[in-house]
Amino acid sequence: MLIMISKILSFFQTKKTTKVLIHPSVDNNRFPELPGFTGGSLTCHCKKKPVIVKLSSQTAHNHVCGCSKCWKPKGAVFSQVAVISRENVKVTANENKLVVVDAQAAINRYACKDCGVHMYGRIHNEAHPFFGLDFVHTELSKQSGWAPAEFAAFVSSIIETGTNPQDMPAIRERLLELGLEPYDCLSPDLMDAIAAHVAKKA
Repeated sequence: MLIMISKILSFFQTKKTTKVLIHPSVDNNRFPELPGFTGGSLTCHCKKKPVIVKLSSQTAHNHVCGCSKCWKPKGAVFSQVAVISRENVKVTANENKLVVVDAQAAINRYACKDCGVHMYGRIHNEAHPFFGLDFVHTELSKQSGWAPAEFAAFVSSIIETGTNPQDMPAIRERLLELGLEPYDCLSPDLMDAIAAHVAKKA
């Protein structure tokens, strides 16, 4: 009898503490944007001669992304990525360590060849709707004050990287709990921007 009670208590305790993990930057606490914040530096994970990228403004459209291309820290289901004007992005140390992960991709992701961390993504196609914007991971910065994640993009794409489809309802529920509206594309604002760009070209 005591053994049975112990098993029941153990089951409920396990169930209570089970937590759907999304990304370290949103799992514990999302800190608000600091008014007047003017940027900081991103540092790769190398202990010796790290790549350092200076961002000289606040970022925009920060979000967690489920696509298979974006860099994510070990154990994270989603990446976290924001955009910033490319004129506000400058490599200040060990630029020679950067390599493009996939030159055929629309976004060229410049990663440290030693630790593998993506330092920024850049679009070279001038006809692309997001040309002029770079994609960055503000979690690589020691400064606080960056704009927090606002939504979740390409959520269903995490299935392509190994997530069990049966886990998706719990993941979407957790995203909503965190205040991150889940989309299987980009947010409405960004999709509108793409559509407006296409309409203008047409």
